[in-house]
Amino acid sequence: MIARSKPDPLKSHFAREISPSSVEKREHLRKNPKVDYPFWQQNWFIGLLFLMAMGFFGLALFLVLTFDFDQDSPSSAAASSPSSSSQNVEVTYGTVLKLMHEKTKFRLHSHDVPYGSGSGQQSVTGFPNVDDSNSYWIVRPTHDTSAKQGDTIPNGAIIRLQHMRTRKWLHSHLHASPISGNLEVSCFGGESESDTGDYWRLIIEGSGKTWKQDQRIRLQHVDTGGYLHSHDKKYSRIAGGQQEVCGVREKRADNVWLAAEGVYLPITESK
Repeated sequence: MIARSKPDPLKSHFAREISPSSVEKREHLRKNPKVDYPFWQQNWFIGLLFLMAMGFFGLALFLVLTFDFDQDSPSSAAASSPSSSSQNVEVTYGTVLKLMHEKTKFRLHSHDVPYGSGSGQQSVTGFPNVDDSNSYWIVRPTHDTSAKQGDTIPNGAIIRLQHMRTRKWLHSHLHASPISGNLEVSCFGGESESDTGDYWRLIIEGSGKTWKQDQRIRLQHVDTGGYLHSHDKKYSRIAGGQQEVCGVREKRADNVWLAAEGVYLPITESK
């Protein structure tokens, strides 16, 4: 008698599982995998473009706010540096520039750090690097004049220099400077706070009648008579590597300056 084998239930189970249709489905999934990625991964390029657009918008907004002058902005301005053609480029009221000390090539500089002696006001130094944003100054007229943005600046004019980053004014008084003991030069006041301690007389060296970028100039403080001055005496702490800026009452080779990098506003045409 031939014994019949009983069907194996385990084999029957796998036979049902591994049916032709299920094999086809697995093969399809293997060849065409579909992963449900998050939205940001599926659209990363669009997100990158959005972030770049926001960055450019923020930069444009910063520039607009930074160059917010008292009067209406002119339609055009000339960016200039000592390496570019500076001949006959007029320095007008509203111009944003750096002043370069002729002898040492350091730029007139300030930052929100007070002097540890003297007046304790915001310090002013000479800075060696060309590309520092704390070396920009806005050329302003005094309150008691009719001069306006875009006007040329004649020899002998009384001007003010406003530090672009902190909005304080280049200032001097009878306090002693930290290193040499000459007249201290500081930054003081603000947009609505300015006095005659911020007044500087423009003196053009040579025969120039109005201030141009390529001209050698001196700035004489009205209240004290001191000339804006610098030398190779450098700070060793806090402002290490930066040199002293002060005022001296004698004309010296160390108190000659040149208009350097900046945005030079065009002359406003009279109507």
